[in-house]
Amino acid sequence: MKATSHIQLDTDRVIVTEWRFAPGAETGHHVHAHDYVVVPLTTGTLRLEEPDGVRDAQLQAGVSYARPKGVAHNVINANSFEFRFVEIELK
Repeated sequence: MKATSHIQLDTDRVIVTEWRFAPGAETGHHVHAHDYVVVPLTTGTLRLEEPDGVRDAQLQAGVSYARPKGVAHNVINANSFEFRFVEIELK
């Protein structure tokens, strides 16, 4: 099952996307073309399939983190409930 995304804003400087993951939903493998910030709207666990292996990330609602462009992964909702976050890509 695929996660769903909704672009809220796309300007010459940023792309703001809301992501929603049903239980077990995933993004599919992708590589980030821009530096980005994630703002979790839900507290829970996301499973990350990365080139070096699989790991679980514990996220807290409202506690943001940033990552550089070039990150390659698949993101999976490891919770029994919907997980949501806002992704802000810096162009």
